[in-house]
Amino acid sequence: MTTHRPRKLDVPSTGNNTSPLRNLPSVHELVESPALTEWSGRIPRPWLVEAARQVLDQVRDDLTNTKAAAPPLDELARRITSELERQQKPQLRSVVNATGVILHTGLGRAPLAESARAAIADVAGQYANLEIELVTGRRGRRSDVIADLLCKLTGAEAATVVNNNAAATLITLAALGGPLSQRPRHVIVSRGELIEIGGSFRLPRIMAASGAVLREVGTTNKTLLADYEQAIDIDTAALMKVHTSNYRIEGFTESVAIRPLVELGRTHELPVIHDIGSGAMHDLAPLGLEDEPVAADSVAAGSDLVLFSADKLLGGPQAGLIVGKSKWITSIQRHPLMRAMRVDKLTLAALEATLYLHRDPDRAIRDLPVLAMASTPLRALQQRAEQINGALQSLDSTCDVQIQPATAYLGGGSMPTKGIDSIAVRLNVSHISEAELARRLRTADPPVIPRVQEGAVWIDLRTVLPQQDQILIAAITNACAAHRP
Repeated sequence: MTTHRPRKLDVPSTGNNTSPLRNLPSVHELVESPALTEWSGRIPRPWLVEAARQVLDQVRDDLTNTKAAAPPLDELARRITSELERQQKPQLRSVVNATGVILHTGLGRAPLAESARAAIADVAGQYANLEIELVTGRRGRRSDVIADLLCKLTGAEAATVVNNNAAATLITLAALGGPLSQRPRHVIVSRGELIEIGGSFRLPRIMAASGAVLREVGTTNKTLLADYEQAIDIDTAALMKVHTSNYRIEGFTESVAIRPLVELGRTHELPVIHDIGSGAMHDLAPLGLEDEPVAADSVAAGSDLVLFSADKLLGGPQAGLIVGKSKWITSIQRHPLMRAMRVDKLTLAALEATLYLHRDPDRAIRDLPVLAMASTPLRALQQRAEQINGALQSLDSTCDVQIQPATAYLGGGSMPTKGIDSIAVRLNVSHISEAELARRLRTADPPVIPRVQEGAVWIDLRTVLPQQDQILIAAITNACAAHRP
């Protein structure tokens, strides 16, 4: 009788059947290791376990791809500690803006003045009279904190504040022509002013969301006063003019100025809304910023409502400001959307301090970082560049540091085509790409956000605060030194 034995499969010999993955400790062993004892008392255990799992998963991937030996327990603990330290750092951090874009939306737009920062600190850790009138003890409206200041600065009858200028546009359209009206109401706007700004904010969509009906007039490049007048009918709620802050139409163009539009509105007893965008509080032509409308000029021209941002040329916190006739401001303040768009005590504190600075235009230019940056003379930037360059001379020959003329921009949708002369420190490191050098600067502590162009990293000093120069020098030194052989 013949016995049939199972056939043994032929398996190629590797010389070592022990996988490095088998030498990895378990998550429990890692978490209980003496090297992580300190963390066990500092953070919840699930967080420690999750960090250990993340590190082990990464090590497994590395071992699978490289066939290297498993790292020892103390090395794994060190990696977990690094991961936990990274997690402990705030996600929102202060950075050095070296991009040359003054109102950089991705970097928070306007840095606040010292007085505004102090005002926030004063009310942040304790109670404040947000909606209490101290003299009478009665409940007040929170926008009253800044209403009187805004009226004095702009010449308006009344004022209010919401959380940004997009909200100001939405609630104004809703109050004047929205669904609370007896029937749909039209708001007339030139086709050449149907703007889109960052984050897919489109005026037609905002108009639709408000419940008002958009009535376009004119063409993309040419709109006449007659176009507005011919569009007015019984369903017209308002006329609206929008400052095209983030683009320019040049050539065969024509648009209607605010004053004749106001006169047309008065003839037909219609309110005129003027969205001036960036919110210049004074004539900034001496700074080379001559194309931005001034809020007080629009009020003087007779606009019923003027809308603008607080965190652009005004140099304050994010907010949308609405000034104008008392009748329309009251309608806006009574609208149901107002509660959803109101600002908190921190915003109001910073805004009030910022508006105080605007009482003196010279002081505003000196103390508001946005205006100070825009007005800094080239010679001052050149002197700082030379000092920074001198401090970087200790770097070895692999790091090339040069002082170069540059072009900065106001940003934030303001004057998109007009550059501002600036000075930059240009960096090249041999055997390392400009992308890698920029990454090292961005991951410094604190991060430095440069501009990458023409095969190099550019540090534009117009947007670097003078007190940040030493931080800049240290970040560049560390980024370049990390590459030294």
